[in-house]
Amino acid sequence: MPEFEAILFDFDGVLLDSEPVHCACWAEVLAPLGVAVEWEYYREYGVGVDDREMLRTMAARLDPPRKWEELWSRYPAKKRLFQARMAQRPPFDPSLDGFLGGLHGAFKLAVVTSSATTEIAPLLAAGGIRHHFDTLVGSDDVEHRKPAPDPYRLAAQRLGVRTALVVEDSEPGMASGRAAGFEVVAVKGPADVRERVLGRLSAK
Repeated sequence: MPEFEAILFDFDGVLLDSEPVHCACWAEVLAPLGVAVEWEYYREYGVGVDDREMLRTMAARLDPPRKWEELWSRYPAKKRLFQARMAQRPPFDPSLDGFLGGLHGAFKLAVVTSSATTEIAPLLAAGGIRHHFDTLVGSDDVEHRKPAPDPYRLAAQRLGVRTALVVEDSEPGMASGRAAGFEVVAVKGPADVRERVLGRLSAK
C-alpha cells in the first residue's frame, strides 16, 4: 500500500505563479479609493491568505483606518480583471501536464487554494490540466480558511482518503496542511515542485 493515497496541491505559487498578477489587479482596482498596494506588502500579508483577511489587515493599517467592506466591494472588479489577464494563456510550466499525468495514475489529486474555485477552474482548463484533478477546494467551499485545517480536511473527505501529501509554498498553507494531519512538502515556487515531490515520494 502506498504511503500516501493522495497529493494535494496549493495553486498560487505552487502550480502557477499568479500572485504578482493578483497583486497588480488589486492595486489597479483599489487605486480609485486612494489605496496603494505594493508587492512587498502583498507578498507578506496576501500570499496564501484569503482575500477577505488580507483586506481586513490592509484596512486596519491604513492611515486613517478604513472599513474593510469598502475595499471588499472592489472584489468583483478585481476578479474580472484577473480572469481577463490570465484566461488566454495562463503561464503553467509546459512539463506540468506530463508530471501530473504520471502522478494521477498512482494517486488521487486535488487543488486546495485560498482563491475562489471560480477563479482557478478556468485557468486549469485553459492550461489543459483540469482533468488531472479529482476535486478543487477553494475559499468559497469552507467556513474557516487557511491556516485552519478545514480546506485540506474537506479535500481528503471528498477524495475518500486518510493519508495525503500536501504541497505548499506559504506559511498559512503549510500550517493548514499540518493541522489537517498531513505531511507537507514546502516549495519555493512552481519550478521547485517536480523535484521536491518526486524526491519525497522516492524517499524510504
